Amino acid sequence: MPPDPLSAASSAPLAATPTGDDGEGSTAAPAAVEEVLTLRIALGEEVVGEVRTRFRFEVARPYEVLLTFHLGRPDEADWVFSRELLRDGLRMLSGQGDVKLWPAYCPCHGSTLHLALESPHGSALLEVSKPRVQAWLDRTYALVSEEAERACGPTDAQLAALLGGG
Repeated sequence: MPPDPLSAASSAPLAATPTGDDGEGSTAAPAAVEEVLTLRIALGEEVVGEVRTRFRFEVARPYEVLLTFHLGRPDEADWVFSRELLRDGLRMLSGQGDVKLWPAYCPCHGSTLHLALESPHGSALLEVSKPRVQAWLDRTYALVSEEAERACGPTDAQLAALLGGG
């Protein structure tokens, strides 16, 4: 059986650097921000489990965040959604359809972020430390600001051409 890809301790967040960098004297900004957090998952009315989850942001794809849920099997479940959705979900109910996020307060765990995920394979309700997610998200905005993110997208003319079939 292959080693658990998320078995490394998650006490220190990871910042990936572009490939080919020797790391000596480099001042280049990291190409990604990654951290593994433990989320609580509702497994039944009174049963709560834990699932280690990799949060990943890549500079080359500034609109999105990738969450990889390690399910204790060789396969993993990836969910990709907008960074804006995550940002908004830290403040208020955000999302519709397959992904919904909202802040909450739990007497046992303090300030939390709830994630409700739906797919053809099932649904899940997860809870994670809001301050830890906020700190990770802040690091992504330190790499690519909201203004810079907007500048990375297609122009109105490009969108019109795409949607118009041209």
